[in-house]
Amino acid sequence: MDLNSASSVVLQVLTQATSQDTAVLKPAEEQLKQWETQPGFYSVLLNIFTNHTLDVNVRWLAVLYFKNGIDRYWRRVAPHALSEEEKSTLRAGLITNFNEPINQIATQIAVLIAKVARLDCPRQWPELIPTLIESVKVQDDLRQHRALLTFYHVTKTLASKRLAADRKLFYDLASGIYNFACSLWNHHTDTFLQQVSSGNEAVVLNSLERTLLSLKVLRKLTVNGFVEPHKNMEVMGFLHGIFDRLKQFLDCSRSIGTDNVCRDRLEKTIILFTKVLLDFLDQHPFSFTPLIQRSLEFSVSYVFTEVGEGVTFERFIVQCMNLIKMIVKNYAYKPSKNFEDSSPETLEAHKIKMAFFTYPTLTEICRRLVSHYFLLTEEELTMWEEDPEGFTVEETGGDSWKYSLRPCTEVLFIDIFHEYNQTLTPVLLEMMQTLQGPTNVEDMNALLIKDAVYNAVGLAAYELFDSVDFDQWFKNQLLPELQVIHNRYKPLRRRVIWLIGQWISVKFKSDLRPMLYEAICNLLRDQDLVVRIETATTLKLIFLNCSLPVDDFEFRTDQFLPYLETMFTLLFQLLQQVTECDTKMHVLHVLSCVIERVNVQIRPYVGCLVQYLPLLWKQSEEHNMLRCAILTTLIHLVQGLGADSKNLYPFLLPVIQLSTDVSQPPHVYLLEDGLELWLVTLENSPCITPELLRIFQNMSPLLEQSSENLRTCFKIINGYIFLSSTEFLQTYAVGLCQSFCELLRDITTEGQVQVLKVVENALKVNPVLGPQMFQPILPCVFRGIIEGERYPVVMSTYLGVMGRVLLQNTSFFSSLLTEMAHKFNQEMDQLLGNMIEMWVDRMDNITQPERRKLSALALLSLLPSDNSVIQDKFCGIINISVEGLHDVMTEDPETGTYKDCMLMSHLEEPKATEDEEPPTEQDKRKKVLALKDPVHTVSLQQFTYEKLKAQQELLGEQGFQSLMETVDTEIVTQLQEFLQGF
Repeated sequence: MDLNSASSVVLQVLTQATSQDTAVLKPAEEQLKQWETQPGFYSVLLNIFTNHTLDVNVRWLAVLYFKNGIDRYWRRVAPHALSEEEKSTLRAGLITNFNEPINQIATQIAVLIAKVARLDCPRQWPELIPTLIESVKVQDDLRQHRALLTFYHVTKTLASKRLAADRKLFYDLASGIYNFACSLWNHHTDTFLQQVSSGNEAVVLNSLERTLLSLKVLRKLTVNGFVEPHKNMEVMGFLHGIFDRLKQFLDCSRSIGTDNVCRDRLEKTIILFTKVLLDFLDQHPFSFTPLIQRSLEFSVSYVFTEVGEGVTFERFIVQCMNLIKMIVKNYAYKPSKNFEDSSPETLEAHKIKMAFFTYPTLTEICRRLVSHYFLLTEEELTMWEEDPEGFTVEETGGDSWKYSLRPCTEVLFIDIFHEYNQTLTPVLLEMMQTLQGPTNVEDMNALLIKDAVYNAVGLAAYELFDSVDFDQWFKNQLLPELQVIHNRYKPLRRRVIWLIGQWISVKFKSDLRPMLYEAICNLLRDQDLVVRIETATTLKLIFLNCSLPVDDFEFRTDQFLPYLETMFTLLFQLLQQVTECDTKMHVLHVLSCVIERVNVQIRPYVGCLVQYLPLLWKQSEEHNMLRCAILTTLIHLVQGLGADSKNLYPFLLPVIQLSTDVSQPPHVYLLEDGLELWLVTLENSPCITPELLRIFQNMSPLLEQSSENLRTCFKIINGYIFLSSTEFLQTYAVGLCQSFCELLRDITTEGQVQVLKVVENALKVNPVLGPQMFQPILPCVFRGIIEGERYPVVMSTYLGVMGRVLLQNTSFFSSLLTEMAHKFNQEMDQLLGNMIEMWVDRMDNITQPERRKLSALALLSLLPSDNSVIQDKFCGIINISVEGLHDVMTEDPETGTYKDCMLMSHLEEPKATEDEEPPTEQDKRKKVLALKDPVHTVSLQQFTYEKLKAQQELLGEQGFQSLMETVDTEIVTQLQEFLQGF
């Protein structure tokens, strides 16, 4: 591409590509895409975006295309890679001038220079760093800033490289320029501090911007540029100096307004100081040891004493708390239980920590956290009144939660309390003692203090296990507090029910549950929405934490049932009342927990929810996560309703249809839960319906995905086979068989087994139609047996499938044998003999008793026979039969006779205990099926006797005796013992 002739053409197309008219935009984008691989294109782009007289949007687009081109074509090995000559020209052009006037474009140019540096610096671009260093020294403000901006992005990019050779290069770079970077930062910092009181906001902002950028460079060099930074005096000097600089900048905040650009930049710089310390501590904990004392003194003084009053701000306090927390929790600073096994560095750091965290210091931190930082603020109380749902979302972890002060203070409290619990437990217990009895509703400060202390007791629940008699405290103090209905007491009602939720998994006697359920019912009627939402949360925690088979934690349905109707009704009313998506999801989850716990006993009370869910589903069209919560609720609802869930089909089946349709965008969010709902719907369906059958059209694309959901898909297919095998196989078997054949070519061993189990179930449920419908797969199974499939689990499944065909559809087996003899170019008898031989040889691959008995029945079904091949394999058949008899025969101790333990003579409804879920409709179908299955209806003992008797009659006594002589005498003896009485 000739530069002179091409520039105007490229400029015109770039201009068209900035158009809002798609008719103009699309052809321009296509043309630019074609030019991406043309030699000279990026030189033209460089000329365009460095020409400041051109339209800003056009220049912006040129920069973006250039930047994307670096990713795709700069590497030597890339297809259509740029030539070395053009790259050399481009590198030189990129650092000729640092005079871009537009901030956004300047940032993009800095980023793309950094991208090139990542690939070429320093080997192919040794002049980059020296050029940047010279450029940041110039007096011209614009050039200096742009060079510094580029210097930062280059340093940041080079610091992120992880290969050992690249790390070595960055260490060398850092050592070479660290002194200069420090001097540059100190210069800009001193300039800012001199100018800050001038009142000239533009000048102050200008110098502050340079201070921030030079500090960003230093951060990357300090944290990533040295293997043992504590051995470098310049590095440690810079780090020790941070605390004085921080103090200077915090003092500056007094003279800068609270609501302007300078203030924002100043706070970002202060935060960046703390990030340097936090990053250094994270990457070099032992190098940080000399800084532990100063870091703790600085952070604690600004966060927990009057020193910070008037100068600190929330994000800074959060950072200081994070610094304290990281020092307290740092694994590198924790000695082994046996001190002698600890390194000297660990012991030194531990000694500094212990010297700092004295009893007075810990006590003051604890009291200050609880009495100051845990207090609900005016802003929070206002939000509680004006936006109660927004308040609960923030409290339980909204988008901004992890960056805000409250969760940070709570995490710091938990970590310090855990680390120093012996010191702090008496302090917190004393605070509890001072708050016994009710609190005056007119004293808002006292109410908030009690709220804060209760918060601390909840957070420290596990540490206080041995120190607090929670059951007595619940009865004597907390329960009466829940009964105070005054509006001003609502923070305490909310906090107490939250506190109980924290202790429910720590210490709470089962006998107290009815009292708690009564209290929850009352609180779900509370006038305050926040209290009701918090109560629902505690109810969920009760269900989630009562899964352990331990007396105090075990959920007792009999205790809960008297309150079920009231609770479910009140929770449903809460679900209707709340409007925020997050809150509705939360309440739905609680309702799901209730349904899951009580199962079928929910049936009388779900009518209102069943009527409401279609409306909620429609309203949540734009909220896929809420729809996921609805799907989860439906799963538990279907399980609770059992066969009655058929009444939900007008709503339920379209929901499943949408959720599992991979052509619909929402499936990305809904598929996993949608498949689970589909499965439980089948398992609880009393009969097939045309609509339920029609949904299976979604399955073929799901099988093509070969995703992590395949296991559930196979369960769904089995569900249809058990539900209505004839109708299902006649409708879908051809397509399903095609999908299976494709899957078997490219699937894991476990996947093969899952496919074959579906085929096996189809043969078991429908011995006539099953083999016909899955006929294309059976030759593969036959071949696998003959060739001795090497994976035992696959071979076991092959033999299970073939056993079904041989035992239950003899004519089909004969036609299959004929087909395979033709394919193998062998005589049928020879092939049959090979199959029997392999079957006998690989019998040990079969571990399931049902399949082992099936194999014995299948091979015995070949008798009586005068076929010489079968007679030749008679010994093996008898061996398998005796093995099967050993597997299934149990001796009656009273009569001394043997009985086949797999026989099922009548249909018994399994009686579920209180802890067990009642049988699903599919469980019942499987039981009915078992009553028709030869494995469970044919006595192997009698079948063996009858087949041997028939063989004896066919051959005569002498012929049969000759046949029996081929069997090992020990096996014959065992066989005779099993057949006594016949």
